[in-house]
Amino acid sequence: MLLVSSCSRYNDNGSLSIAGVLYLILAIAAVISLLKQDWDVTKKIIWGVVIWFFPIGGSIIYFLFSGRK
Repeated sequence: MLLVSSCSRYNDNGSLSIAGVLYLILAIAAVISLLKQDWDVTKKIIWGVVIWFFPIGGSIIYFLFSGRK
């Protein structure tokens, strides 16, 4: 239980932690970048699912391996 609670994006009072704010910025930047791409819908959906289901890692994987322009 300690491990789960220590990895949370929220502080004890319900506000976002520094990690939560960084994650939010990274995720928003990834989604904006994704929407700007001129790819077909299928590729955008696949990358959107990766970003959504793997919160921090998905955004990093997107920026490193998506082949964006």
